[in-house]
Amino acid sequence: METTSRMYRMLLLLAPLILVHARVPLASAQGADQATTAVKSPLTADQVVKNLEERNRERALALHQFEGTRVYRMQYRGFPGNRDAEMIVKIAYRSPATKEFTVVSQTGSKFIISHVFKKLLEGEQEAANDENRRRTALDSTNYDFTLADLETAPDGTRYVLNVTPKTNNKFLYRGKIWVDARDFAVTRIEAEPAKSPSFWVKKSEIQHKYIKVDDFWLPAENHTESWVRLGGRAVLSIDYKDYKVTETAPLHQVQDAPENAKAAPRL
Repeated sequence: METTSRMYRMLLLLAPLILVHARVPLASAQGADQATTAVKSPLTADQVVKNLEERNRERALALHQFEGTRVYRMQYRGFPGNRDAEMIVKIAYRSPATKEFTVVSQTGSKFIISHVFKKLLEGEQEAANDENRRRTALDSTNYDFTLADLETAPDGTRYVLNVTPKTNNKFLYRGKIWVDARDFAVTRIEAEPAKSPSFWVKKSEIQHKYIKVDDFWLPAENHTESWVRLGGRAVLSIDYKDYKVTETAPLHQVQDAPENAKAAPRL
């Protein structure tokens, strides 16, 4: 029993990795004008990041309330035994950082539900304070950026940036981000932790995808796959659906707000 508990405590250390990447982008006419320039004459990495930071701030100020549903799933294969669990949660968000979670259903391993899924929800509440948001924000204070590619697809153009953390913080990551050239919003992340959350975690791969809801970009899928030194493999995922944006502010009001008015919330 103690061996099993140690294993899951180790897996629990992976949970905060999926909490630090969410962004709240918003589309506007200004973004469309910038997009036209970006496609005809690609911007530098610094220019992309500056636009990203400004647009994230505007979107964070504009988004007041939304509702949605999350499906948490975890699969563990390996020593000392296989475990699976699923939990469905309703979320209600109110600006600037209030989140109300309602568990709709839960099945599978009670240990994972209690010590991974519910700890994830608790950790998300803690991560919402201003200091934690500042230390984990995707910006030039915490990361170095270089331009890797400019991809064009039927659904739009994306800047691909390499991101390198400036500190060896386990809540930061290194890898690539995809930034929409029209809205200057992160649409995809592929990365690994800047620092392993535990000696027992041999390797972790993080993938995030975002979807546009009304004028906002919100999380769509979070996927973290980890390999542990005793031969186990853990897959932790969150699927987001049924979004409903219920209250926003006019864009001109947030564009005129003080620059340090609010950091982007974690969703």
